[in-house]
Amino acid sequence: MSGPDTSAERRGRLLRLVYLSIAAALVTIAMKFGAWAVTGSVGLLSDAAESVVNLVAALFALVVVQWSTRPPDEEHTYGHEKADYLSAGVEGALILLAAVTIGVSAVDRLMNPSEISDVAVGVGIAIAASLVNLAVGQRLIRAGREYSSITLESDGRHLMTDVVTSCGVVVAVIAVAITGIDALDPLIALVVAGNILVTGVRLVRRSTDGLLDRALTVQELARIHAVLDSFASDEVQFHALRTRRAGSRAFVSTHVLVPGDWSVQRGHDLAEQVEAALHDTLGNVTVFTHLEPLEDPISFADTELDRWSEPHPASNGDG
Repeated sequence: MSGPDTSAERRGRLLRLVYLSIAAALVTIAMKFGAWAVTGSVGLLSDAAESVVNLVAALFALVVVQWSTRPPDEEHTYGHEKADYLSAGVEGALILLAAVTIGVSAVDRLMNPSEISDVAVGVGIAIAASLVNLAVGQRLIRAGREYSSITLESDGRHLMTDVVTSCGVVVAVIAVAITGIDALDPLIALVVAGNILVTGVRLVRRSTDGLLDRALTVQELARIHAVLDSFASDEVQFHALRTRRAGSRAFVSTHVLVPGDWSVQRGHDLAEQVEAALHDTLGNVTVFTHLEPLEDPISFADTELDRWSEPHPASNGDG
């Protein structure tokens, strides 16, 4: 059985997946613009425009992955993982731009109706391009979850919205060919624009949450509490638990309260055991523990984040 990936191996795998996304975008751009050139469908033109957005997003993801997987340095002592959220934000913004572009094109076609032609050829090309995006999108989403990479997952979800867009466009083009109602082409394009608009908003919101140090998920918090409870006793307590996620890395901090007559070594050994157990449970996590005497009232007065905004008991007196 192979062990966990090293940082270099993880970086290499992520970069290969981003290159796959770039290749898929180049292929589908050529195919979809070809389908538009054959049919003249505004829906297919909008679909092709979204593939251009896919390419721009994939190129940006390439830069972000190279940046976010760099190890901590003197200027970024907590690492570079938050760069992942920049990618998700840009990805979401590009999806929103694609939705607006599709909407504008659709409204223009409603105002200026035009017939479409060579439906069978155009639809065949569009379906083939969608299959490419479907396969690559699912692969990126799975890898994004496996490696806790919001960049890959966002890129994969973008491709999946492209698949939904293409399905809607194909249905519209076929419906126009069957019914002769040219307005169906831009109307379906408007519906598709609304759908991908929702996806873009979700990605932008997720990026914002990450940049604002959102806490770990309810499931992850439950696992953390389970670990802490396994160490808790009459002599050991925990409080001031705080968590946040930065891309693939999680951060956990907690105060460990033990009897004041414990030796430094004994308290340190316990803290090491707690940190190791949390790492084994959560994986890529950085844990900070703060040891405090259980009997001292001051130990229970420091649970707030802004504890020093009020006069601290230790600052009073003759010292």
